Amino acid sequence: MAKQCVVEEFEALYRDYRDMVFKTAYLALGDAGEAEDVLQEVFVKIHKSWSTYDSEKGSLYAWIHRITINQCISQRRRRHVPFVSLDLLQEQGFDPTDAHNDSPEELLMKQENGEKVRRAMDCLDWKHRVVVVLKYHNGLSYDEIAQILGIPLGTVRSRLNTAMKVLRRELAEGGAIS
Repeated sequence: MAKQCVVEEFEALYRDYRDMVFKTAYLALGDAGEAEDVLQEVFVKIHKSWSTYDSEKGSLYAWIHRITINQCISQRRRRHVPFVSLDLLQEQGFDPTDAHNDSPEELLMKQENGEKVRRAMDCLDWKHRVVVVLKYHNGLSYDEIAQILGIPLGTVRSRLNTAMKVLRRELAEGGAIS
């Protein structure tokens, strides 16, 4: 018998994963409006395809990431939107730094470094940017990234290595690292 997603389960699923889906889409696409569209589409797809989820093939977390990345790819194809700057990241409240106990000087330094990282991320193409987001923002393993993107493990390692070289070069040229 096919499993069904009851309302309470779906609401809990949405509460648990909505931030991850939105943040991943926002970092991948660079646009809050597009990320909202992806968020909605992802949960529609989850609800419609709940009966196809098989925990033996991978974790729920990885399954939802895969749906999210696929929806981001579809969104990019449909809209033909070029990469945009991630400058709005901090304005949208998704700054990864926790500023509760920082002095004004520390806050300024973190803000400047965050802007440098966002500018460096803008230099990455889609395939390199998405592995960086999945690895360093979402903390996924190489195996999980390979599963989500449907690419070999060696390709994940190669793309991440290339992306990190680009980021190091851009940050060194921008004065963020020495």
